[in-house]
Amino acid sequence: MPMVQTLDADIQSMRRFNRFYTQKIGVLQEGLLDSPFSLTEVRVLYELATGKNLTASQMNKTLALDVGYLSRILRNFEKRGLVERAASKTDGRANVIKLTPAGIDAFRPLNDRSSDQVKSMLNELSEKKRKVLVEAMNTIENLLSDKTPTSEPFVLRPHQPGDMGWVVHRQGYLYAREYGWNQEFEALVAEITAQFIRNFDAKRERCWIAEMNDEIVGSVFVVKESDTVAKLRLLYVEPNARGLGIGDKLVRECIKFSRQSGYKKIILWTNDILHAARKIYERAGFKLVEENKHHSFGHDLVGQTWELDLT
Repeated sequence: MPMVQTLDADIQSMRRFNRFYTQKIGVLQEGLLDSPFSLTEVRVLYELATGKNLTASQMNKTLALDVGYLSRILRNFEKRGLVERAASKTDGRANVIKLTPAGIDAFRPLNDRSSDQVKSMLNELSEKKRKVLVEAMNTIENLLSDKTPTSEPFVLRPHQPGDMGWVVHRQGYLYAREYGWNQEFEALVAEITAQFIRNFDAKRERCWIAEMNDEIVGSVFVVKESDTVAKLRLLYVEPNARGLGIGDKLVRECIKFSRQSGYKKIILWTNDILHAARKIYERAGFKLVEENKHHSFGHDLVGQTWELDLT
């Protein structure tokens, strides 16, 4: 019963957000962006302006519109001289649809107004709030997307100068924002990264930095605990990159490297409120071996020790 109540509350929250955002960007108005076009018509114009060699079938798949509805919009655009059709060079049964010069002229001010509208909203926010907003929108897109990438949209690389400072900054910031942890945690991360650089053993220790679109979106460390035991530390993934498998890939690399380096076991320490990380460890085969209550980072927490046997 509580689960049903939680789902109902989440449904209402999502519907409330939808109502808020559609009102915020004015999609309920008869003409979008003070134009004679509806939201759907503007979206069709956008696809035609930014796509290449599009057929009606391709547009229908991209926009998930009713075939008849899309056909009526395109016929209306043709009557108004905004689009034209030409036989496809690759499929004789299909026609390529493209904007006419009049269609381009109609779309250009709509595109400019849309950018100006978003710019106006973002200008009301501080740089910090803008970053939070964009991260949240990227997270929504990643979680609700039904697209399965044919290849990983990220790369892993070894650490380089400047990375440790970034890791300290981002983990200190994110854990404060998401869990309310104070600067004690940031100090701990700084101590761990400083020790890693100062005592780095390239044969038995490693740091992986995850990058996407030339930006750091996550990291993890393996350090030497003893001759037979490796320790996984400081796993994190940026909010806008979650749901892409980055955390799982980082942990798999830790396991692979530890085996190759001759370790017999990997251990890690985390806290029970870090649910997403715990699920990653469970999927990788780690077992929970110990729990202890402690007061750290300004909160009462339950620390956990996890182990993975590599033999």
